[in-house]
Amino acid sequence: MSTDEKVYVSNATNVLKKVMVCSPKYYTFNGINVITSEWMRKGDTEKNDVMVREWEALVQAYRDNGIEVVEVEAKPEFQVMTFARDYGAMVREGAIMGHFRHPVRQVEAVAYEQKLKEMGVPIIARCNAGCFEGGDFWMVDEHTLAFGMVDRTDEAGVANLRDQLQKYGYTVVGVPCPPYNLHLDMVFNIVAPQVALACLDELPYNFIQMLKRRNFEIIPVASEDMYKHGCNVECIGDGKVVAIEKNKHINDKMRALGLEVIDVPFDQILHAGGGPHCLTQPIERP
Repeated sequence: MSTDEKVYVSNATNVLKKVMVCSPKYYTFNGINVITSEWMRKGDTEKNDVMVREWEALVQAYRDNGIEVVEVEAKPEFQVMTFARDYGAMVREGAIMGHFRHPVRQVEAVAYEQKLKEMGVPIIARCNAGCFEGGDFWMVDEHTLAFGMVDRTDEAGVANLRDQLQKYGYTVVGVPCPPYNLHLDMVFNIVAPQVALACLDELPYNFIQMLKRRNFEIIPVASEDMYKHGCNVECIGDGKVVAIEKNKHINDKMRALGLEVIDVPFDQILHAGGGPHCLTQPIERP
């Protein structure tokens, strides 16, 4: 790679410079995940004003830490659009466009792709067989890409992207997990170099062994904490993590390792089935 080529996202833990987000202003509850389905069964509603306030706290945390925030316009016809992570993923060379499993979300891709185009971000791969959503994507290191095969990403999608990403020197690893976990970022999250939160009972043995071989320190998270978005945090680099205030026991474990945890007061937005990681697409993390 020549020195004048722009680097977008090098890994999961470098300092975050720029993110893409979308307000939950028009978010509509949709029973496409176990968390939201359960809240709908209990008679809960969106409470968009509350969701927007919580989301604004996340955006403010990013701005307070010098991160440029690019907002994709929320529109009523895009019911589930606030989870900006899911349309795809970013690597060093540019964007990977996914393919949503559910039709209610497939419509979002156009708006996100348009914003990438406006920012001049190249699309280097596109899931055109099977399904892939960005909540299933992790850069384990600068060469190894993990794709969760949980509820929304399938084997065909992973195989399709493996073929396309090979020429950039990436190794693609599939990580099968029980489907009720929704996305890989609900049970696994890299929070600092060689440090990860992990629901060990939900992850395959081979993946855990791979992390250990790479000398990861694993902070264990109980399976029931998946429903509280215990793993759903956003590393912003420089030893800082944006996390959900209510998950104090998990945040304390990260603090014990010397990480600075920035709490966001999430509650209602979690009923939609996502946390800080789901709401954030890193655009620049060189």
